Amino acid sequence: MSKWTGLTTLVTVVAMMSFGCAQGPSAARATVEDKTYPVTPASVTVKTGILTGEVTELKVTERVEKGSDRVVSAAKLTGTLRLKNTSGNQSVRLVAGKILYIDAQGRPIKLEDARTEPVVKFAAYNNERLDPGQDATQSVEVDFPAEALKAKKLKEIRLELAYIVSPYQEQAVNFIVSIGAGK
Repeated sequence: MSKWTGLTTLVTVVAMMSFGCAQGPSAARATVEDKTYPVTPASVTVKTGILTGEVTELKVTERVEKGSDRVVSAAKLTGTLRLKNTSGNQSVRLVAGKILYIDAQGRPIKLEDARTEPVVKFAAYNNERLDPGQDATQSVEVDFPAEALKAKKLKEIRLELAYIVSPYQEQAVNFIVSIGAGK
């Protein structure tokens, strides 16, 4: 065998390996889809102290592998929280909200290990303080326990709000002025 024949064979083998001729069929990728569980009712009115409002668009979504139903991304509860300060003379500084999932026996349903506690954090830019009559809207996206997805397991969702109330006052000051008089 000449050295050119050996070199040609080597180049052919390297080319086949590089371009995939020597590879077998690639494994088909699993399709992942969102599996949505509607929450009934999807909208509820809330009231605590001087705050009123509603939680709307509630749903639970998890990502699953189509066909095998293997969970790819754990369940999350999403919705929108709208709050209004109904006080006439107090401001409210929103701190945080904690969500508890309650079973049919009135006990909290625990999240799986390595999942974060379902806490609603209020954005500091506009939603932190509500003066009398003001309202705020906050998106909610928190972990949801897999156990609560079982039929008749979840009875209620509890939202515990932490806020600071402070007196709100508006006062006027009058002062005497004149224009163009007195040199």
